[in-house]
Formats: sequence, C-alpha cells, structure tokens
Amino acid sequence: MPARLGDVFSVAAAIEAGVSPDALRRVAFRSPYPGLRSQAPAPPVDDLRARCAELAPRLRDWQFFSHETALALLEIPTPSLPYRPRVHVSAHRPSREPRIAGVVGHRLQTRATAVSTSSGLPLEHPVRAWRQAGPLWALDDLVAAADALVSGEHPNASLDDLREEVAAMGDVRGGILTESLRLARVGSRSPRETKLRLLLVRAHLPEPEINWTLRDSSGGFVAELDLAYPRWRICPEYDGRVHAQDAKQFEKDADRWDRIRAEGWDHVRVLNHHMRGNGRAAVAKIAEALIRAGWRP
Repeated sequence: MPARLGDVFSVAAAIEAGVSPDALRRVAFRSPYPGLRSQAPAPPVDDLRARCAELAPRLRDWQFFSHETALALLEIPTPSLPYRPRVHVSAHRPSREPRIAGVVGHRLQTRATAVSTSSGLPLEHPVRAWRQAGPLWALDDLVAAADALVSGEHPNASLDDLREEVAAMGDVRGGILTESLRLARVGSRSPRETKLRLLLVRAHLPEPEINWTLRDSSGGFVAELDLAYPRWRICPEYDGRVHAQDAKQFEKDADRWDRIRAEGWDHVRVLNHHMRGNGRAAVAKIAEALIRAGWRP
C-alpha cells in the first residue's frame, strides 16, 4: 500500500492512490467500518480513542464525535465499568449523520458550529457534549463530569456555561441536568471524590470544603486537602490505591498523613471497599469522626 494511506484508509482513497479494487479484495485487510480498510490489528474494545481514530477517515467534513464520546476523548470521567461509552457521531441539519453499524448517529438541531480538532479528531464542544449525555447517564455521573469540566488549572467550562447551555437547549429526563448542576462544585479532582462528597451530603452530614489548604500555626503550607471540615478538623480522603505498588509514592503519602495529624487533624482514609454498594461504610467512618470532634446531627 502507498505509505501516504496510513494504517487505516478508505477504499476510495486507496483507489485514487492507484491501488486496484482487485488488490483490495485479495489482500487480507481488516474492515473496521464499511468503506474502510486497516493494515493494523484491531484495537482493544475498551480503547475508544483508537476506535474513533479508525472511523475518522470515513467522516465527512460536517460530521463530528459528540455526546459521551467527545467527553471520553477529552478525558472527562464517564460512568465506571462495566459501562463503556459508545461511538457517537453527529451532524447539524440539514447535513446527514453516518448510518453504519457500530456508530450511533445523531442529526442535531441547526446551530453555529463549535467543533474543535485540538485532539486530532473533530469533537463537539464539551459543554454541548455534557448536555447531550443527559439522556444517557445517571445523575451522579453527570455531576462528576460537570465537576471535571469546571475544575483544574485550565477548566473546559464554567458552571455558568453549563447552565446557559441547558437554558438554551432545554433540560431532559425531568430536570436531571439542572439537578446535577445544583450538586456540582468547582475543584473536585476525581469522580470518586465527587461520589464521596455526594454520599456525605445525602446522609445529612455537613458538606465538606473542597481542596482546602491546611497551614501550620506560622502560616506555612502543610497540605492541600481534597475534602475538609475545618470547623471540626476532620479530613476525609478517598484513597483509590492506584499507586499501591509504588513504594516511593506510598512513603510520600504516609509522611503527608503524619503532617496532617501533627496539626491536630483527624485524617479519615476511605478505601475502595468502604465505597461499595451504597457507601454506608464510608459515611459511617466520617460521621463517627465528626461526632468525636463535637458535631451533632
């Protein structure tokens, strides 16, 4: 194959490059989507970016990845396994969306385009993609995605941006987007942190501060706390143990926990098994710490 075709190419592009239709039939190419051929092995089923990259040569100029696909490609958290985002591709009326197996096509209301190609793939604007996920996701997943969109050093959006999109295009499923924005907060760093915060609020515990800076008596920096109750000097922290095999990281974390406790704070570690089911064990650990510190329901 001509090198300029790359690993994935359209049949039309191959013929235009001088490849005969007979050669395309004889060579054992993989066909990831109708009209496309691939010289590379099939990507893992959970590699959404690779699946979208295989589809990209088939997209028309007016078609773009949207809904949960765009959010996943922007590394905004999606529902946890076993849920897997599907490949969604949209077009604005009167243009046509793709209608092929393995792709969910959407023909959207006519709007000024907001598509970005900064990731190398044509993506719907993240604010619009978040609203488009409204019919697909549970409330807490929409809250976690909103938290991620409005947080970080370079946020993708503001809460006002999300509110304006819902006001302009309408809510879905009995107001689930409006409710998720009521629960969303700036500063959250992970979907598990969002879930823990929601568990505490729904259990009628005080709402914790997010990313609270702990300083010593001289004003020196001690630690940035994911969640904090300054009034009661309680620091709940979700520990996903993603670096359980990293001894140096574990040592750094252990020293940090010691510094927090040395300032008179109760550091409450919440592990994966505390979050299982309805999260009752996580709530109980933090409620007990608050009660020890003088809080009363």
